[in-house]
Amino acid sequence: MKPDVVIAPCTDYSDETTRAALEQVLAPLGGLDWVSTGMKVVIKVNLVTAAKPEEAATTHPGLLCSLVRMLAERGADVVVGDSPGGLYTAAYVGRIYAATGMKAVEQAGGRLNQNFEEREAKFPEGKVCRQFRYTAYLDDADAVIDFCKLKTHGMMAMTCGAKNMFGAIPGTVKPESHFRYPDPRDFARMIVDLDEYFKPWLTIVDAVECMEGNGPTGGTPRHMGALLAGESPHKVDLVCAGLIGLKREEVPTLEAALERGLIPASAEELVVEGSPAAFVIPDFQRIITGNSHLFRGDGASLRRRIKGAVMEKLLTQRPQVKPAECVGCGMCRKVCPAGAIVMRGGKPRINRKKCIRCFCCQEFCPKSAMVVHRTAVARLLDH
Repeated sequence: MKPDVVIAPCTDYSDETTRAALEQVLAPLGGLDWVSTGMKVVIKVNLVTAAKPEEAATTHPGLLCSLVRMLAERGADVVVGDSPGGLYTAAYVGRIYAATGMKAVEQAGGRLNQNFEEREAKFPEGKVCRQFRYTAYLDDADAVIDFCKLKTHGMMAMTCGAKNMFGAIPGTVKPESHFRYPDPRDFARMIVDLDEYFKPWLTIVDAVECMEGNGPTGGTPRHMGALLAGESPHKVDLVCAGLIGLKREEVPTLEAALERGLIPASAEELVVEGSPAAFVIPDFQRIITGNSHLFRGDGASLRRRIKGAVMEKLLTQRPQVKPAECVGCGMCRKVCPAGAIVMRGGKPRINRKKCIRCFCCQEFCPKSAMVVHRTAVARLLDH
């Protein structure tokens, strides 16, 4: 019987180390025996922004190139792609490819996606997302490999396998998705809908150098030295949450997956090969979203609804600017889907009544000046 998740050490990004680690995590899952000559395999990576590989914001090219070589050796036609925030054009995404080291893929035997068409999907089986625009290059794949990065996330607490498939949505459409699903519960359900629609064949997690703190772009690299793989992005995520000290109920995408019976209530119920305990980082700097209480039910009575609204006011996190670090570039205003940010005196001001707490401003701030702020009550309850 195949394990649900495999975890193995991967101490660095050298060719020898990454190849050995990939072989170790893939072997219990059947290896790459499913790959045949001429098969078109798309590797959906995390290229959220134009960050250097050592910043730990994106899937590392060292691991990626080893996987591309392994697939190419079996005769696969390998394409690597993503749609980061911003324009989904050859020029813009090309700059992302260059900054993140993705050009190395071409020397490894793969191709970088150059198809920037968009298509409309109809998915009546979706729970909340039954129609959406997506990146057309994914249609050319016989199989999609979800190759993600383990990082903190302002809205979802963690971005890993499930959240990585949000990159199937074109960059300029992403803010619309945030505005369409402002409730973290529905946003997480939308993510799971995307996973169910695209059904990645395999999920692999780059947890060699993770990102802690102000993720998914402005945090700090943290060495974990691990590589994970599994067929279900949600089961892989359930294990990954434990590695960085997050409970299942603190990660909205995991709660959404649990709602549909895609994961058990605890990682202890999974069949895991390897030792997750050996990679746990107890002092990993997490983002506690304060959204877990939303999954406890809205309450049928007026009393419970009022109580829920009060708790949300007291506990829910919000974006906050650090004036000393802000350079007044206005990026936060540009990416805000709710139009909740204006620039005054060269600094952003957030209209709290309009803010939908999607944290696009925090995710795309080039100076990490926008951070996730937790209320005093929420911080007090941690102690």
